[in-house]
Amino acid sequence: MIDSGFETKSLRMELLLLVTFQAPAADVERIMEAVVAITPLRMGRYDGNAYQTAQGIERYRTLEGAAAGAEIELRRRPGTVEVSFELPDDQALAARVVEAIFQAHSYEEPVIRIQPLLTSRSKGLDDRANPNRWWNTTGDWKKAESLIRQDA
Repeated sequence: MIDSGFETKSLRMELLLLVTFQAPAADVERIMEAVVAITPLRMGRYDGNAYQTAQGIERYRTLEGAAAGAEIELRRRPGTVEVSFELPDDQALAARVVEAIFQAHSYEEPVIRIQPLLTSRSKGLDDRANPNRWWNTTGDWKKAESLIRQDA
């Protein structure tokens, strides 16, 4: 197992923390606003970096003592997503972020996970001529998305 960062010609692999939480899709903006109020989630020349999965179905059954009360049937809640982002390996920062997630979340028992992670960071080399970069292929996905909407 690789237990420290390393470098290649183009990038650095750094040890960070991967924070993941599950929530109803409608909660995500509120939760992420609370997170970025604490840390900008910066990655190179970008900030606000996070990933959100497509909506799925969360399964659970409430037990005695739960705010909703005990139930016999298993609940299936559609519209649940998973969001992940990276943080520096800083326990105090991680504690502030998970507390913010908890306070902004609508659940009594939100799913919040933290895992150590080896992740890439570009060295910021000039690769404007790289034929594989989005600006040298089909262009910005946002421009393509707006063209699709205009054609509809």
